[in-house]
Order: sequence, then structure tokens, then C-alpha cells
Amino acid sequence: MKRLWRRLAPLLVKAVLYCYAFWIGSLVLFRWVTPPTTGVHLQRRVESWFRKGPYEKRFTPMPMAKISPHLRHAVVAGEDTHFYEHWGLDPGAMADAARDATGARKRLRGASTLTQQLIKNLFFTTHGNPVRKVVECTLAPIADYILGKERILELYLNLIEWGPGVYGAEAAARYHYRAPAATLSREQAARLAACVPAPRRRRPAAMNQYAAIIENRMSQMGH
Repeated sequence: MKRLWRRLAPLLVKAVLYCYAFWIGSLVLFRWVTPPTTGVHLQRRVESWFRKGPYEKRFTPMPMAKISPHLRHAVVAGEDTHFYEHWGLDPGAMADAARDATGARKRLRGASTLTQQLIKNLFFTTHGNPVRKVVECTLAPIADYILGKERILELYLNLIEWGPGVYGAEAAARYHYRAPAATLSREQAARLAACVPAPRRRRPAAMNQYAAIIENRMSQMGH
């Protein structure tokens, strides 16, 4: 067994280094180029092969200037209120999540930043596992440095899932509101942001309570 491990260990180290070289190289490229697909996009395509009915991918990337500022503010308020303050990881949110998970109620709470969520969407799938979380945590500060906040947010808004086969702000606005992303109102933006945690189940029209919470956070953040 020891001999086998001695042979496998260098190969595993090389594989990990190659993976990180690919991920970091991709992040450098994505500073200027929006990828035509992501890990989550591919996941949904494969899943569609085993389900009845057609699968239509709606995906129209847009520059930040053509996405409503309301949606940018709403997504930050809903998913990562400290986005502009942290360096890819939010230690405070992680500590809160750990306390909730180990407390008497053992309530699970998400602590992923927008940067971590972007890495998941780009390179992985929605299936959670400890290895993916470790990679997210190690790549998030690197992504924050390479891409910068505005590019991270632009990629996030253009790539995330917003319904069955619906990816990005432009496709979401046209699918849910039959309007371009640039024209979204404050309320529409808050309702779309409220769908982000469960985009294939939630619909903007039903997000009254959470959308109101997001709008309140937006006001507290000066938007």
C-alpha cells in the first residue's frame, strides 16, 4: 500500500497543479472574455437528456452598461452585502454560518460570497461537496485580485441561472418580464434577486416578502 501511495502521490500533486493552472489561466482570460458556457450550464444540458420535454438555453451576455443598476444593487443586497469590502471570502459570514450549523437549532446557512458563487458556476456544478468548497475558498481571493469587483459582478450577472434554461440578466429580464435588462425597475430587480437562491423553483411574482427585505437592504446600503 505504501508503494502504491508513493507512486500515486506525485501524480495527484501534478493533477492538482494542472487544475489550478487551468482555473487561474481561465480567470485571466475571463477578465476580458465572457465564457460561452459554464460548468452549471453544461450540468443542466446533461440533466435535460434524462428528462422529458425540450430544453432551450436562453443566454445573451450584456456589458454592465446594459444591465439596470437596480439589478446590480439588488443582487449584492440579496447575496453578499459585504461584496465591496471583502477580498473574495467573508470571514464574518463564515463564522456566523458555523455558529448556526453547530448551535442548538443547527440551522444551515449559506456563507458563499458572490466571488465563490461565480467560481462554482464557472468551473463546477450545483452538487455540493467538501472538495469544491476548498477550491472555492482558495480561488476566491485569486479571482478577486485578477478580475476585480466590477468584472466579477458583471460575469456573475451574465452567467448565473435565473430559471429553467435561463442564464444571465438579459435572458432573465426577457423571460420573466419581457423587457431588456437595462429597463428593469427597482421592484423588478429585487424580485429577480430574490429568486437567485433557488432559480428553478422561485418566480418573481411570488417573492413579495423576500423582495421587500432586499429593497430594505438596498435602502440601507444607499441605493
